[in-house]
Amino acid sequence: MINQKISCPAGLGEATGNAYTSMIMTELTREASRAPFTPEPLIQDPTSLTKLCEQLRDRPWIALDTEFMRTRTYSARLCLVQVATPDVIACVDTLVLPDIEPLLDVIYSPGVLKVIHSARQDLEVFADIRGVPPVPVFDTQLAASLCGYDDQIGYGALVESVTGHKLPKLHTRADWETRPLPPEQLHYAEDDVRYLRDVYQSLAQKLETLGRTAWLTEECAMLTDPGLYRNDPRDAFRRLRQGHTLPPAAQTVLRELAAWRERTAQLSNLPRGWVASDAALVETALAAPQTIEELGHINGMGGAQSRKWGGEILEAIRHGQAEKAERLWDEPRRLDRHQQAVYERLQARVQTIAAEMKISPTLLAPRRELLKLIAGDLSGTLARGWRRALIGEELLRLCGGPAGSASAS
Repeated sequence: MINQKISCPAGLGEATGNAYTSMIMTELTREASRAPFTPEPLIQDPTSLTKLCEQLRDRPWIALDTEFMRTRTYSARLCLVQVATPDVIACVDTLVLPDIEPLLDVIYSPGVLKVIHSARQDLEVFADIRGVPPVPVFDTQLAASLCGYDDQIGYGALVESVTGHKLPKLHTRADWETRPLPPEQLHYAEDDVRYLRDVYQSLAQKLETLGRTAWLTEECAMLTDPGLYRNDPRDAFRRLRQGHTLPPAAQTVLRELAAWRERTAQLSNLPRGWVASDAALVETALAAPQTIEELGHINGMGGAQSRKWGGEILEAIRHGQAEKAERLWDEPRRLDRHQQAVYERLQARVQTIAAEMKISPTLLAPRRELLKLIAGDLSGTLARGWRRALIGEELLRLCGGPAGSASAS
């Protein structure tokens, strides 16, 4: 007989949340009659993958993790996918299987909540495959931070806090492309989802008790914004933090050089730094060489860069010089005396509210978001959602309101 209190966990959207109770009742009923499924230690053939996916696709949530390598490539090479439900733990060998479309269909199902710890890199791997990240997602690192844990708590520390189990750290830098995988390495991979199940259920209940389920839903919606995972070469210049130090004409050239590097790295499937370093791009934009010989004198642009891509680099420089010079990087915000006083008032209030809510002040209102408010910029997270309701409105009043905000100089 099933006699269990059921509550809707964090991370489900409104529509799926309304259906959650009936889904979990169905799940519990099925568990009473379902024959236990013990997958192979490593799923390496299509038949086993199909059987696994049949077990996963009707579940309300799955614990999910990936192992990948990206030391020699632009895009991550997915080596292993680990999944778990209350009665299934499986590792899927993505290097051996001809394709993993059945598993991806489960992962991308909007009715299946994906429970992932520190999900950004995992979502990026899936976005590289299908163009967009899967939804919905429950990020246990974000959930933990909203429950009072450190805002960057690691998986091992969180598992130990929730379950009391201390995970070994033997394979944190393992080579996941090696086959066959050693049994102890495979066990380590399974642990990444084995304890994630208990962590999820504990955090989901805590969030509900604290009334912060909607907070996590909002945070995970931002995390799964497809725009975060687009690597448009025209936007690649934004990665170069040194750009603000250059004059406008050199900044325009640097934008073109960054776009060239991004396209080249994508087409060649090479790390950006292997094509050209950030420092080499900045120096090249400033020097604006006009010949291969001049290009070769720039540190980091001689040798392979000049031989393989010299013509393309010079073309990018010429294209940048033909564009209207403009300042593309914002100057670092410096506060005058009045603004500094406002910032200190805001920070003090943030510290007080964060202490009352038992969450990290940097999670609630990081410095960059406070500076936006002081500058009258309402595009940040303090001007919308749960942060605005909790503290943003008050901080805006302390700033004098949007119309009265000082502009950062």
